[in-house]
Amino acid sequence: MAHSFSTSSVASRPTGPAETSVGTLAKSAMADMSTLIRSEIELAKTEVTVSAKRGGIGAAAFAAAGVMLAFAGFFFFVMLAELLTWLGLARWLSYLIVTVLLVLLAAIVGLIGYRQVKKIKKPEKTMETLSDLPDVMRREAPGQRQHDLPVVRNGEVVRQDPHARLR
Repeated sequence: MAHSFSTSSVASRPTGPAETSVGTLAKSAMADMSTLIRSEIELAKTEVTVSAKRGGIGAAAFAAAGVMLAFAGFFFFVMLAELLTWLGLARWLSYLIVTVLLVLLAAIVGLIGYRQVKKIKKPEKTMETLSDLPDVMRREAPGQRQHDLPVVRNGEVVRQDPHARLR
């Protein structure tokens, strides 16, 4: 009987280690995912912390460079006044000339800053879209919207029919 089948051989076959149920496998997968997500968050925190520290150190270095440049400017203008004295002007007159020069430079820079500040405009487009926000946020069933939706195209806010197709 070469082709006979015995049920005793299937029942007596060893199953190996205890087979786990689908629920146990799902629970294990969820625990692994949770661990993976926590690890990724911890890695992100570490990387951001290192970057923030480097950014802080860079900002402090720029601040120190600015202070040193301010001191260098002070010494430059003292040297300029002394140079004018060396050229034959009275010391008080050379320092007065340098002081007037600094006041003129400060006035020019202040005028440039004032003109730039006057050019600042309020965010009109953003304010327009924010005023439309209550209409957009109104809960309506999909396909049943009765209000136009604001859309930004080429820097312009355009009211769009919700039923029209985009080209």
